[in-house]
Amino acid sequence: MATFVLIHGGGSSGWDWHLVAAELRRRGHEVVAPDLPIEDRSAGLIDFTNAVLTALGDRVDPVVVGHSYGGITAPLVCSKVSARLLVFVAAMIPAPGEKPGDWWGNTGFVGPEGLSQAETYFGDVPEPLIAECLAHGRSQVSAEGNEPWPLEALPDVPAKALLCRDDRFFPPEFLRRVTRERLGVEPDEIDGSHMVLLSRPKELVDRLESYLAG
Repeated sequence: MATFVLIHGGGSSGWDWHLVAAELRRRGHEVVAPDLPIEDRSAGLIDFTNAVLTALGDRVDPVVVGHSYGGITAPLVCSKVSARLLVFVAAMIPAPGEKPGDWWGNTGFVGPEGLSQAETYFGDVPEPLIAECLAHGRSQVSAEGNEPWPLEALPDVPAKALLCRDDRFFPPEFLRRVTRERLGVEPDEIDGSHMVLLSRPKELVDRLESYLAG
């Protein structure tokens, strides 16, 4: 069994992971899914990292999972603990010295046009869950967007990347290229939208467990 550290994306909260967390716990794992201090205008990357470390406490050898914007924080957590595995799920992969706010232009990201918020992020998520997720949304006003990412390289931890085949926010062809360039591996793929953690939690847990076993 393992401890899974689940890091949410931008403008969001640990609630996003509640279905995945419940499935992991059902299978005997421990789960930590903290809220990052995105509503604090003074909070930077060290504050994001410390929020996760505080929630982790004295648990050891965690599997650290970052979803979407959580991919910026996940490697920083791995640099502070003896992590078993780092997993990027439909996630931003940072580069040394790069400001998170510059990631979009540096990677050539082009946002979808003509789509609603639900279509962009929640393509296969049931409507009641979409409404509940939006109700848990938070304003991201924190300061980390203008702060250079502090590591000289990604931490020396086994890493996996998982993209979502039906993701309209980070389309597969875009995230394949970014993963190859920044992580040096071919990403794995799973059916589902950007919010696969809400639409296909059991399938996502299956994949996480397969990484752990591997």
